[in-house]
Amino acid sequence: MKVIGVIPARWGATRFEGKVLANLLGKPVIQHVWENARKAKTLDDLIVACDDERIMKVVEGFGGKAVYTSPDQPSGTDRLAEVVNPLDVNIAVNIQGDEPLIKPIIIDSLVIALQDEKTAQMATVIKKIEDDAELTNSNVVKVVVDKNGYAIYFSRYAIPYNRTAEVDESKRPVYYKHIGLYAFTKDFLFTFRNLPKSALENAEKLEQLRALENGYKIKIVETNLDTIGIDRPQDMKRAEEALLKEREK
Repeated sequence: MKVIGVIPARWGATRFEGKVLANLLGKPVIQHVWENARKAKTLDDLIVACDDERIMKVVEGFGGKAVYTSPDQPSGTDRLAEVVNPLDVNIAVNIQGDEPLIKPIIIDSLVIALQDEKTAQMATVIKKIEDDAELTNSNVVKVVVDKNGYAIYFSRYAIPYNRTAEVDESKRPVYYKHIGLYAFTKDFLFTFRNLPKSALENAEKLEQLRALENGYKIKIVETNLDTIGIDRPQDMKRAEEALLKEREK
């Protein structure tokens, strides 16, 4: 079973333009992502999907494999589909280009889950929330999961609502956050891409809701390893501190 990892790397991020090339401890963010992802044992190939020549040159400069994709693609998933379309692969993994702390074991666990769950066509990753500040941060997407390990819903709000806390804080539910790493079967990737944008997706600005609203299931893999997404310039400091802490171990 051929598995490809694709790292969509877009230049024009609204809140932090060019963030994938931002200097993080002497290396661009995208290089940290590449070096971690290429250690994943389940990936047969790894490609950075660029929309800008500046990113392409940097990736090729540190020895990465890059392809140019249309700057008009509306999302990372569309960029993933453009790369995967002509390739003979079974599973495609969308690896965020702004997650410099991504761990190869997370990628491997995601791929294995999709391979083992024969009826699953799409899978993603969650982690238990340990910092209450993340509950009110709309950039941290929350997830609720059913007893069989499939997503029920994703939201920028803290879900489930903790009504029992009004009388007993000890009955607080466990909260999970979404780590934006996806694995698709190739067939489902194009099914998903061709679905019209859904009402829930438009409301929350979360494209995975398109799959749920159309009746498709998303397999969930839980990890205890954290990542830090670079959404704003101030996130660079957090990522730097986390990387330095890792190097001290």
